[in-house]
Amino acid sequence: MNAVMSQTAIGLLLPFAGTTLGAACVFLLKNGLRRSVQKSLTGFASGVMVAASIWSLLIPAMESAEFMGKLSFVPAVVGFWLGILFLLLLDHVIPHLHLHAECAEGPKCGFQRSTMMVLAVILHNIPEGMAVGVVYAGWLSGSMTISATGVLALSVGIAIQNFPEGAIVSMPLQAEGTGKGKAFALGTLSGAVEPISAVLTILAFGMIRPVLPYLLSLAAGAMMYVVVEELIPEMSEEPHSNIGTIFFAVGFTLMMALDVALG
Repeated sequence: MNAVMSQTAIGLLLPFAGTTLGAACVFLLKNGLRRSVQKSLTGFASGVMVAASIWSLLIPAMESAEFMGKLSFVPAVVGFWLGILFLLLLDHVIPHLHLHAECAEGPKCGFQRSTMMVLAVILHNIPEGMAVGVVYAGWLSGSMTISATGVLALSVGIAIQNFPEGAIVSMPLQAEGTGKGKAFALGTLSGAVEPISAVLTILAFGMIRPVLPYLLSLAAGAMMYVVVEELIPEMSEEPHSNIGTIFFAVGFTLMMALDVALG
């Protein structure tokens, strides 16, 4: 039992560790990230999230609902849309500012620009935490569709894509005049929401255990919302280049390979 709990704790903290290490780049790099590098990292993160949504979440959701026969897709469709609507709601109630954007989204507030940039990253880290939490909840419950290596593959994949995300937060903050220590702290803080949302998801699953397929696909819908609404537009910004698309493919194939090889 201790081994199981240790593996769970490590799996929940790995994505946060990835963000923290990425945020530490602010101490190692003198200049801010070039736009082409930012596009590459954003494309990579998008590819990882799309592959994780399919192989780690939607496919297991349908496999968990096989008892429904030809209607096994229903929980995946319903959960996916719940995830889309959940992130749409957060997008409207949380004030935030995307990278390179001039105008903030959400309700008007007096927050500093740096705070709203961190809130934007927190907003899209919530579904990643939910994704890790729900697969660990399914594994802990003894689901035959989720293996120990499969949940570890998702944690590792999210951690890998969180490394550039941490850098994408801390480096621009420093470039705008924020001190290195504060930029690192804010970058790290942006990833702290992941283990928190993962734990909350596990607790929610404990109260409503039969809804595993819905929770898996809800996390997938939430991640896909972030990819389409935020990450893809950022990696496609002018000046035009194909670098974001290429790294999207790199992230997608890496996460797919991890999930299939370890799952």
